[in-house]
Amino acid sequence: MLRSETLFGKRDANTPNSPLNTASGIVPTGTSGLSKTISASVGSVGSSTSNVDTTSSTNEGGSKLIVGPNIKLKGVEITDCDTLVVEGRVEATIDSRVIQIAERGAFKGSAEIDIAEIHGEFDGDLTVRQKLVIYSTGKVTGKVRYGKVVIEEGGQLAGDIQVGTASATKGLSVAKVG
Repeated sequence: MLRSETLFGKRDANTPNSPLNTASGIVPTGTSGLSKTISASVGSVGSSTSNVDTTSSTNEGGSKLIVGPNIKLKGVEITDCDTLVVEGRVEATIDSRVIQIAERGAFKGSAEIDIAEIHGEFDGDLTVRQKLVIYSTGKVTGKVRYGKVVIEEGGQLAGDIQVGTASATKGLSVAKVG
């Protein structure tokens, strides 16, 4: 794994404003763009050992895969990933805890997710076990199943839409009378 000091020169980890000083949890002000760039280029492999704060809207732990802008990931099955952040284009199958699609991001394929936050585009089979949030710039099309849904004004949802996920309906049985 690349270390940030090999990319930008050696820094003293004891300096209060050093991005290497993670013991205090301080992220220097005015460097959020830098930390996102580092995360997109170094943290894209889904390593959970990255010390870079990406200032995400959902506070999650575990493994994280970031598909950065202008990146195309096609024809894969993504496994053992707690959070997928899509800033580029992804054609895949995934079973994960959280998916976050950025405004310019797009996902095409099949996804089984606990929480989905859509700012960009999703096309395919989407099963959201807990909460689907479609923001004003978001567009979701295809076969969609969800536990709860929030759609901001301007957000789009089209296709075969049903409340309730397959896991929630498995316990139900239909009794035929007569």
